[in-house]
Amino acid sequence: MERHIIVTEDGSHSLFVPELNEQYHSIHGAIQESNHVFIDSGLKRCEKNARVVFEIGFGTGLNAFLTLLESEKSKHKVTYIGIEKYPLLPAEYKTLNYAAQINSGYTSVFQQIHECEWGRTLEITPSFSLLKINSDLRNESFETLPFFDIIYFDAFAPDKQSDLWQEAIYQKIYNHSNTGAILVTYCAKGIVRRGLQQVGFNVERIPGPPGKKEMLRAIK
Repeated sequence: MERHIIVTEDGSHSLFVPELNEQYHSIHGAIQESNHVFIDSGLKRCEKNARVVFEIGFGTGLNAFLTLLESEKSKHKVTYIGIEKYPLLPAEYKTLNYAAQINSGYTSVFQQIHECEWGRTLEITPSFSLLKINSDLRNESFETLPFFDIIYFDAFAPDKQSDLWQEAIYQKIYNHSNTGAILVTYCAKGIVRRGLQQVGFNVERIPGPPGKKEMLRAIK
């Protein structure tokens, strides 16, 4: 998959995919979007001291990196599971400026997030363990995974990756989530909201990040 690094409005990088005419993060600001959608609206809403986070679309590793930094601050233990069909190449992730923009002291940690072995749970910091799965979400059974407390639904938009925004996927996630689990996504489309509700989630529209009026948060 061909990808080009672009600079978003807050100075942080994203990747643009010409084949899909789509970028990995908001052009209005990659870091501020991820903080708003996934950290502030999802991770910080969980009341458990130990949380299992499941990310659909590991991508640039930005959401994982921000979650790690938040776990360092809060001292809550996080087991982070990210699934990605098309992992970044070293030439791509080594160029991303997230650590420089957020906390340059964690540059080596950001690199470790990308360089650690796929398919194996590894402790990155005392509060953050990471399991990266190089696979297609549709083919995963979740049988060997712990139940989820927080779900970051960060696939490409429904009109770009419609096969991932399906009730069968939502149902599989719902069935493998703990009671009270929180699912957050930047997407606010009615068809997504109704699909999540159909499988059992309680769904609300909440204010979106800069450049986007609304997003969705769903609770089991």
